[in-house]
Amino acid sequence: MALAIHGGAGTISRSSMTADLEREYRNGLEAALRAGWSILEDRGSAIEAVEAAVVSLEDFPLFNAGRGSVFTHEGTNEMDAAIMDGSALKAGAVAFVRNVKNPIKLARLVMQRTEHVLLAADGANKFATEMNVEHAPDEYFFTEHRWQQLQDAIAAGRVQLDHTQAETRPVGSVTRGQETSLGTVGAVACDSEGRLAAATSTGGMTNKKFGRVGDTPIIGAGNYADGTCAVSCTGHGEYFMLGVTAYDVAARMKYKGLSLDDAASETIEHLTSIGGEGGLIAVDSLGNIVLPFNSDGMYRGFISGQSEFRVDIYKG
Repeated sequence: MALAIHGGAGTISRSSMTADLEREYRNGLEAALRAGWSILEDRGSAIEAVEAAVVSLEDFPLFNAGRGSVFTHEGTNEMDAAIMDGSALKAGAVAFVRNVKNPIKLARLVMQRTEHVLLAADGANKFATEMNVEHAPDEYFFTEHRWQQLQDAIAAGRVQLDHTQAETRPVGSVTRGQETSLGTVGAVACDSEGRLAAATSTGGMTNKKFGRVGDTPIIGAGNYADGTCAVSCTGHGEYFMLGVTAYDVAARMKYKGLSLDDAASETIEHLTSIGGEGGLIAVDSLGNIVLPFNSDGMYRGFISGQSEFRVDIYKG
C-alpha cells in the first residue's frame, strides 16, 4: 500500500516562510495523509483513499482548492476537480463549479452516476444540486490572503498562478514581482489489492478571465490512473495540457518499459523542455512512489508500508 499527496509547487523559499506558517502547512499535509491512510489500513479502496485525502486538502484554507480557492477577476471562486479509478479505467471531472464545498466529491459522482467524464459550468452546478452535494455560501470560500492576491494581481495587471512569494509572508505583505509559483492539490494511492487511483482539485488562477480551464479536470493532462500507475500534477496547466503530462508517465512505462522513477523523471524533463514548471506525484501497482518537480519547492507528503508519514516543502 502507498499514498502520496501534494498541495502545489512553485517558488517556496525558507527565507520567506514563517515558522508558524510552515507548521500550518505541514499539519495540513499530515492531516490529509492520515485521512487517506486510515482508509487503506482498513483495506479500503484506492479511490476512497484519494478522495478522502483530497477532501482534507480542500477543507484546509491555505491550499488552492475548495475552501482556499483563489479568486477570479470578477471576485468569485470557480473550482475544477478530477478523479480516476485505474482498476476500472473510469474517471469523473468537473469544471467551473461554484459554492460546492468539496468538488472532488462531485467529480466522483460524475464518474459513478453519469455516462460522462467531464461536466462544466451551469450543468455541473445543476448536477451538484440534483445529487444533494454539500454546498457552502460565498463567505465560506473567502480568505483574506486570497483576496489580497487578487487585489495585487489586478493592480499589476496580470493573471497569476498560486503559491506566490506573497503567500508565504504574513497576511498584508505583498510582492509585485513576476509570478513564478503554482498551485493545486492532489493524491495518488495503491491499495492492498494493487488497485490505483488519482484525484486532483484546484481553485484555478488568481484574476483569471475568459473562462480559462487548466489541466486539472482534463484526464491525461493533470490527472490519470490505469493499471500501470496513478498520477496527479501541479503547475502551469497550459504546459501540462500540451505535454499530456499525467498520461505521459503511464505511456513511458507501458511503451518504453521504464520504471516509475525513470518514466516520471523523463516526463518532468520533457515538461521542462517545453517551458513548463511544476511537479507531479505518482505511484505504481507495487507501491513505489515518486514526487519529482522542477520548481523551487512542492508541498508534498507520502507514506507506504510500515513507514512514517513524510512531509516536505522545499527542494532537497
